[in-house]
Amino acid sequence: MWARGMNYLHNCTPVVVHRDLKSPNLLVDKNWVVKVCDFGLSRIKHNTFLSSRSTAGTAEWMAPEVLRNEPSDEKCDVFSYGVILWELCTLLQPWEGMNPMQVVGAVGFQERRLDIPAEVDPAIAEIIERCWQTDPKTRPSFSEIMAALKRALKKLSANQPRRQRVQETDE
Repeated sequence: MWARGMNYLHNCTPVVVHRDLKSPNLLVDKNWVVKVCDFGLSRIKHNTFLSSRSTAGTAEWMAPEVLRNEPSDEKCDVFSYGVILWELCTLLQPWEGMNPMQVVGAVGFQERRLDIPAEVDPAIAEIIERCWQTDPKTRPSFSEIMAALKRALKKLSANQPRRQRVQETDE
């Protein structure tokens, strides 16, 4: 769970903010362990906001405050995480068919968000929606995301049919 890696970065002293969290920057090894890579745009958080406000990065995954070139903090990574979670649920490219400037306008200035399909588990949809809050202060921390994911996965696995047990009782 790469949320654990992001939680580690956000709990360092000083806080490390990745600023370019996106699916292409997540590597998966042969044991299905996800590693966060490409720290070229990362910054150290000093006091309340990041030491740099440059808007370099990939618009499709960026938080509205970053797209507007406003002060930002580690919660911009949380917004990006929500986009990646959306990708995992939908297997779609975020904002496909739009160019980066259109994404900047839609997300940064019109408060638009990607559509979450009805078939996405409601608990996961709620996590995504919380990550995409316009006000960064209302977005969850990565420790809160990890706890919510753990609850959702526990509930999901409890609802899975136990085929082996059913097969054994039928024989």
